[in-house]
Amino acid sequence: MRECSDRRQTAPPDRGGLLRGLLLTARPKQWVKNVLVIAAPAAAGELFSVHALTRLALVFVLFTACAAAVYLVNDARDADADRAHPVKCRRPVAAGRVPVPAAYAAGIALGVLAPAVAARVCPPAAAALLTAYLAVQLAYCVSLKHVLVVDLVVVTTGFVMRAVIGGLALGIPLSRWFLITTGFGALFMVAAKRYSEAVQMTGKAGATRALLTEYTTGYLRFVWQLAAGVAVLGYCLWALEEGGVPHTGVLPWRQLSVVAFVLAVLRYAVFADRGTAGEPEDVVLGDRALAVIGLIWAAMYALAVADR
Repeated sequence: MRECSDRRQTAPPDRGGLLRGLLLTARPKQWVKNVLVIAAPAAAGELFSVHALTRLALVFVLFTACAAAVYLVNDARDADADRAHPVKCRRPVAAGRVPVPAAYAAGIALGVLAPAVAARVCPPAAAALLTAYLAVQLAYCVSLKHVLVVDLVVVTTGFVMRAVIGGLALGIPLSRWFLITTGFGALFMVAAKRYSEAVQMTGKAGATRALLTEYTTGYLRFVWQLAAGVAVLGYCLWALEEGGVPHTGVLPWRQLSVVAFVLAVLRYAVFADRGTAGEPEDVVLGDRALAVIGLIWAAMYALAVADR
């Protein structure tokens, strides 16, 4: 921690790196989560058209802008606390490469611009959801991240909103199984991340978010195990529900995709159980077996949608 603090105090100001610092503060690595906006259109088989791709690309950009606004405001608010963290002290705002007022200004600008553009070019429901996402996430930065259980729900809701907004943007009805699987799948990953943080930072004062000290690892383990079970159940019910449409494909891809889905959950649970399930994108992209299982599942899912 002293090394971070000393580096911040002695490093000369980086006059040409402000824009780069703001970009890093906006967490480009996290933008991959916003690919979830294609989830509902893909599930409905309405993804590949010029209109759909154009509208989804716009929604992706707007959602990314809102998420970036939240990250900028969050890092500006938490700059002092981040300087006491062995990893977060390297963030541009905490390290002094981006002034706190600049982070606030950029965050507020994006937070105002993105909903305004959405209100003009997106359907009202999608624009309202984007605005709600921004409001909830800012409330999380200010106070909700300090409330037990609510913090888990808010982060999970962010994933669900990403998955839902694509359907709203294209006017696609959302299946109850889609919402259940998405919601509990997101809770599984969020709780697994919190569990991993709690395990890795045990006994390291100042090295973790304060709220984690109020959770027990047993409770967080219970949450991610429960969420994984409900997500698998919801997916199985979707796969086995024919909806009155007889199977006409070469193979029952819809039912077979359950195998890949369950394998993916079990593989992810290995990292959760070890306490190494950090950011979901790092886990998925960092494990070759999980990435392969995910591709197999995506192929089966696509074939199931195509056979409908």
